[in-house]
Amino acid sequence: MNVMIVVTHLLGTGHLARALNLARAFQDAGHTVTVVSGGMPVPLLDRGDVPLVQLPALRSDGVDFSRLLDADGTLADPALLNARKARILYEFDQLCPDVLITELFPFGRRTLRHEFSALLEAADARADRPLICASVRDILAPPSSLGKAEKTHSIVDRFYDAVLVHADPQVMQLDASWPVSDSLRSKLHYTGFIAPTAAASHSEQVGKDEIIVSAGGGDVGAHIFSTALRAALSGGRVWRLLIGGAQADRRIAQWRADAPANIIIEAARPDFRSLLPHAAASVSMCGYNTAIDVLQAGCKSVFIPFDAGAEVEQTIRANALAQLPGIEVLPSADLTPDSLLDALSRLAPLPERAGVRTGFDGAAETVRRVAMLRTQTA
Repeated sequence: MNVMIVVTHLLGTGHLARALNLARAFQDAGHTVTVVSGGMPVPLLDRGDVPLVQLPALRSDGVDFSRLLDADGTLADPALLNARKARILYEFDQLCPDVLITELFPFGRRTLRHEFSALLEAADARADRPLICASVRDILAPPSSLGKAEKTHSIVDRFYDAVLVHADPQVMQLDASWPVSDSLRSKLHYTGFIAPTAAASHSEQVGKDEIIVSAGGGDVGAHIFSTALRAALSGGRVWRLLIGGAQADRRIAQWRADAPANIIIEAARPDFRSLLPHAAASVSMCGYNTAIDVLQAGCKSVFIPFDAGAEVEQTIRANALAQLPGIEVLPSADLTPDSLLDALSRLAPLPERAGVRTGFDGAAETVRRVAMLRTQTA
């Protein structure tokens, strides 16, 4: 099969990470795949092993997803948006895919509906119509009104052959965050969680007995890092802060100037996952990929869910995971140096938790499901 995956991450980088992991699974199974990415470039994620087409880049204005900014931070104008749409349609014509996968849309990225709609129209009108699938994580941002949900369902009814839900239905069903209609339910395919193979402990024991503080690859999380800096003044363990995003160099320089001796501040690391198995604890937000990293590593964890604006996805996920031993949840509104230290102190005497090794083969299962569906519709 020839597969085209279209994804635009606007704030964090989890959507792109998941799309690339899925693309690697298609390649491993002998298929041809191209990822078309419309978010900001993320060198940390791009290993060069998957064909990646970069559209004129966009990002959100913080948590205001209705305001789209270009790579220079300027409000995106119609010319840029039209250039993106034209490039997507050009790539579709050139690739002539057997399978088209849109990451998140139509359940999100509604500010980009014009480019996605043009792509779906082109795909649906092609004589050798591709299999059209939506790819979504375990938890969606709930629609603000029934009308918005109905519009999404009408798009799924018209264009989509399947909705690939990258979760284990025994752990999290889509109904927890989205009103699932009967017509939508008939198109849901639960694949299991998408994750790379669990990482072994770092060969040089980097991170051993440290508190690893991270906030993904985006520009959010400053409040977590600044709170960790103040918490570390109490002494004790080494704290390692891993800073991501476009402003990483500036933030690293700023925080290093005020850091006590027991804090290491560096850029987000490609080997981040290998630091977790022997860390004293992880302090992080609770995005899809980070949550999986923590579960696979088995490390104790304090989750501080991203909840700015109307975001509830990470809070739902964190509260579900908090039923497991060795996991604390600290809402952003309650985050202080003392509350962070209290959460870590509650974790300290608990026994180590074994890493979870099953339920993360969602990428391979997605490939299997898509191949089956393509055979049925060809």
